[in-house]
Amino acid sequence: MYLEVKDLIKYYNPKNQLIRKINFSVNKGEIVSFIGESGCGKTTFLKCLSGLEKINDGQIILNNEVLNDKATYVKPQKRKVSYIFQDYPLFPHLNLIENITFNLDSIYEKNLSYMLSLTNLENLQFRYPHQLSGGEQQRACIARSLIREPDLLLMDEPFSNLDNSIKESIIDEIYKIIRHTKTTTILVTHDIKDALNISDRILVFKAGIIQQYADPIKLYCEPANRYCAKILGDINQITFDQEVRFIRPENLRVVDNSDYSILVEKCYFQGNIYKIKGILDNLPCHFFSKKPYQRNIKVCVDFDEKDLIFFDSLCLSYFE
Repeated sequence: MYLEVKDLIKYYNPKNQLIRKINFSVNKGEIVSFIGESGCGKTTFLKCLSGLEKINDGQIILNNEVLNDKATYVKPQKRKVSYIFQDYPLFPHLNLIENITFNLDSIYEKNLSYMLSLTNLENLQFRYPHQLSGGEQQRACIARSLIREPDLLLMDEPFSNLDNSIKESIIDEIYKIIRHTKTTTILVTHDIKDALNISDRILVFKAGIIQQYADPIKLYCEPANRYCAKILGDINQITFDQEVRFIRPENLRVVDNSDYSILVEKCYFQGNIYKIKGILDNLPCHFFSKKPYQRNIKVCVDFDEKDLIFFDSLCLSYFE
């Protein structure tokens, strides 16, 4: 494996471990998204990988080099790890080309022309950060990171400050750049759509523990527990054959007659479809429809048994 994390533990107070003996690995060139609720330790984990935080126990191995264990600590500047922060900081007194090449080792100067072309920044070289759009600043940060040929690229909420109108196009551009350079990448994001769109695998984190680590399709369709299911999107609880099951809203279909009827509470127009919120068996429920429904009417729905998701009692009760 290209990146291996073994039994990693991180805490500021021994009685309250932020990261609890996690293990996972990443293949070369993979894009892995790291998702979880606020405060669960996602950013701290990135800082451990980069060397900005020391670990309390465990081991980090990157490209066959031990970066951190009980006997080893490689300083951040000695690691072949690039880190793109949420606010993509650029030096305001330096122009774009100076920002990209700041403190650049001479062996990487050969990459400058290629990286400017790859990020489509050739015509912006002498502009200052205040003269660049958010997307251009983000691409400049990507160029500054990748010009150094990192073994690992870390991105901490890199798209959160972008306007929705340009966000999708910028994500597509950055995805192409990362794929083109075959750079192994870990992305921390709170936007589940971003994680589903660009990730080879997604790691779900809660309470200092990895809940599930899988490709987006498996994670969405076969979540390990209710927490994983809910963090990836809406999920409805339903009783089938006198047992509790769960189903995604898109797998419910409107029918004329059924044992399952939803009392409509609200109808959301979403452009090409309506999202309906209602009550099924005294629990909130969502489904999609090509036509709107009025409040307080009952709508019959049905589903295919193969689309039902089952969790055992531990997965059902612990990770609400």
